[in-house]
Amino acid sequence: MARSKTLNVPNLSALLEPGNQVTLAVERALLRGHQWAHASAPVAEQIAARLAGAITLNLVKAGQRLLENDISEVLHVSRAPVREALRILERDHLVQFQARRGAIVTAPDAKEMRDIFTVRSTFYAVLLRQIMEDKPAALEALFAARMPALAKSAETSVDAYAVETFLLNLEMGNLGSNKLLVDILASISLRTLRFVRMGLEAGGQDLASSMRGWRALQRAVARRDVELVLDTAAKRIADVRDAAITAAGVEAATAAAQPTRAAAAKTRRAAPARKATTATASRT
Repeated sequence: MARSKTLNVPNLSALLEPGNQVTLAVERALLRGHQWAHASAPVAEQIAARLAGAITLNLVKAGQRLLENDISEVLHVSRAPVREALRILERDHLVQFQARRGAIVTAPDAKEMRDIFTVRSTFYAVLLRQIMEDKPAALEALFAARMPALAKSAETSVDAYAVETFLLNLEMGNLGSNKLLVDILASISLRTLRFVRMGLEAGGQDLASSMRGWRALQRAVARRDVELVLDTAAKRIADVRDAAITAAGVEAATAAAQPTRAAAAKTRRAAPARKATTATASRT
């Protein structure tokens, strides 16, 4: 007997697509603290990376259910590593488990974004101050090496640009001597990558203005002006936060309108049937 159709589940065919820049960046964030290459990573982590990439790219949308059986069928794996993969995504707040519904893709809201970016801005400032005091030349050299790729990505696509900013931030973290601080920033990196991409894709912040923020930060580093570096970085993070919050509001409004439109369409489809029934009854 065929399984009854479950409502609000995503098309999982994206999980079979080859990896791209975003999914590889997501994998790097998920496997933080480990030296596995993708091929040697445990199956659960590989599945989690694919799912996280699909969520970050908005191919699997907020509010949709991720069913263990569906994922295991698509990827031809048992349900045990799928269940573990979903728990990994729960750790990174990309899904949440609900009674009788299972794993649901989280819908980021304004409060969550403000909280995340407050944490990020606070710890990022501590990291930058430390680097500017200990390794300013190394940070300047990093900008010189990475900015051409960042500028090129801004002319390519939102995905390419989001990944380049993500990689630049990771390399900046590698310059920090406080590994606990770097780990804290890494622990929220998946959510910030998702939010950055969300804001850019929705047009809340255009790529040109974002690039200007990065160039301003590069100039401040070159001047060895620590306070200017911190102020510039804080403004850049605030701009990203505001763009993401605007995008989340639009996405939430669109999602809320979906049931209303579906109900209206159902009513319109039912109307001819009611008319036909009424007409038959009157002839009788």
